[in-house]
Amino acid sequence: MNSKFETRIQYLKYQVLKEVAKEAWQEDLVENVLDIPRKIIPGKTPTMRCCVYKERAILQERVKLAMGGNRANPNIIEVIDIACEECPMGGYEVTNSCRGCLAQRCKDACVKDAISFDQNHQAHIDKTKCINCGACSRACQYTAIVNRKRPCENACPVKAISANEDQAARISHDKCINCGACISQCPFGAIMDKSYILDAIDYILKSENNQNYKVYALLAPAIADSFREVRLGQIVSGLKELGFYDVIEVARGADMTASSEARELDEKGFLLSSCCPAFVDYVKTNFPDQAKDLSDCLSPMGMIAKKLKEEDEDCRLVFIGPCTAKKAEVQKKGIKELVDVALTFEELQALFDSREIDPSLLEDTPLNQASYFGRVFARSGGLTEAMKQGLQEIGSALELKAETCSGIDMCKVALIKKGRGMLNSNFVEGMACNGGCIGGAGTLQKFGIKKERVDEYANTSPYQTIGESLNRER
Repeated sequence: MNSKFETRIQYLKYQVLKEVAKEAWQEDLVENVLDIPRKIIPGKTPTMRCCVYKERAILQERVKLAMGGNRANPNIIEVIDIACEECPMGGYEVTNSCRGCLAQRCKDACVKDAISFDQNHQAHIDKTKCINCGACSRACQYTAIVNRKRPCENACPVKAISANEDQAARISHDKCINCGACISQCPFGAIMDKSYILDAIDYILKSENNQNYKVYALLAPAIADSFREVRLGQIVSGLKELGFYDVIEVARGADMTASSEARELDEKGFLLSSCCPAFVDYVKTNFPDQAKDLSDCLSPMGMIAKKLKEEDEDCRLVFIGPCTAKKAEVQKKGIKELVDVALTFEELQALFDSREIDPSLLEDTPLNQASYFGRVFARSGGLTEAMKQGLQEIGSALELKAETCSGIDMCKVALIKKGRGMLNSNFVEGMACNGGCIGGAGTLQKFGIKKERVDEYANTSPYQTIGESLNRER
């Protein structure tokens, strides 16, 4: 397995993306799409499952998602049903901690008479009767009854995953916020995000052939922690080798957001951040009464895209970052007019390798467009730092009292407190991923996140204030 990837599933996903991209560059994708699974798994020996033919059938479903999947379905995260069958059904189970006690509180608590006892007085649950209410578990004094959930269900912070009639995972698109937490936690790779890598390639090829427009790469600041084996300047050079006209720091859009949100907070007195699209969706879906408190500012991606489109309305903009939710954001009104495609860092690696570009062999291309404060947006607490600086730069007398939320669970607590009038803060930094953007589902290294790498990148900025960044020439 390639050392850039931490699991075999992530590597397999990358292989599919790379092969799809490779054929697309040659404009042979339609002709060769059915051959991709055989290229990845040649011969007749299965590598992970019981049957090589089933493996290839699953790979073919991965290919479909790598090509954009069902465009009529706006949700980004989808389940590959035929790959989702190995996990146990789960639900409440009696463990060997059961002491066969005389009290039998579990049986008394069960309203469906689903609990019986064997000759050793050990409890058993009849799954055909059990409704998973959990009353037996709460009643057991030995905590011998546990609720076993599938990894994807456990990972989902908004309870959007359940089982369908075939016991495969099912995602409620009404609840899903496209954070992608379930993707990396599925041990069989049965959950995957759609890719729009073909759209990006198409824009680049058309710009190279016709020169009708320029294609810009909008590079998210979380790049500092994702490509750990190469320097940022080498990534920039690699993007230009791919065919991008220029590379723009989304961190400069973060500077714009910080400046604008600081003024908005100074005016309104309370604000929920709007930088994280998954957090924004979470608020609108689960706390609709508080949606009015969301900042009116576009996300950093939207802010920098708006500026670029004002300068060149015919340009094409491809966002590249750690976030699967950005793919959903790009479909929304107000953003889809600005950003053409959103890709993840996983997809960027596939793009590089599909054209045999090794950034580590390239010279550095400088990228100095954003301040320290724009760059630290990539990690939890960075937006709070930027807001404090933004208020200071506009001369506000407002004292920032921020609630920094790393992950949806913390966001939920803050929003509940706000709803009950118990939140002693005037600003909520809401980040759906633990650790902030560097914990996103589309990163290469999903574990061992080091915010220090973001801070090192931020400290290389030549701009000491947000204002210095915003006043520079692009």
